[in-house]
Amino acid sequence: QVQLVESGGDSVQAGGSLMLSCAVSGYTDTDYCLAWFRQAPGKEREGVAALHAGAGSAFYGDSVKGRFALSRDNAKNTMFLQMNSLIPEDTATYYCATKLSLACWGDDWSQWSRYINWGRGTQVTVSS
Repeated sequence: QVQLVESGGDSVQAGGSLMLSCAVSGYTDTDYCLAWFRQAPGKEREGVAALHAGAGSAFYGDSVKGRFALSRDNAKNTMFLQMNSLIPEDTATYYCATKLSLACWGDDWSQWSRYINWGRGTQVTVSS
């Protein structure tokens, strides 16, 4: 059974940084794509970033490019989302999600309906 556990959410001031973690368990190999999504009250779920567990480069949503960076530590089965230069618009609940795939594809990584496994989320609040 695949389980995802997010951590690292907090309240910070604009301009600050946070690192979110997603601990993954239950996979026997690295053939999955992991993505971070976020959702603020009253807004649609938004793809933040995605990275394949095995290899390849990360994809980022337009609103976070240049500010967020996704990395993996396969020895710890954990992916990290480093968030810099945070702005109030980044305030949301952040979720990590996975889907079986040989790669994260540029044309569909942000389609949340394609992801099977989800964590419970971690809250990020950015104040101005």
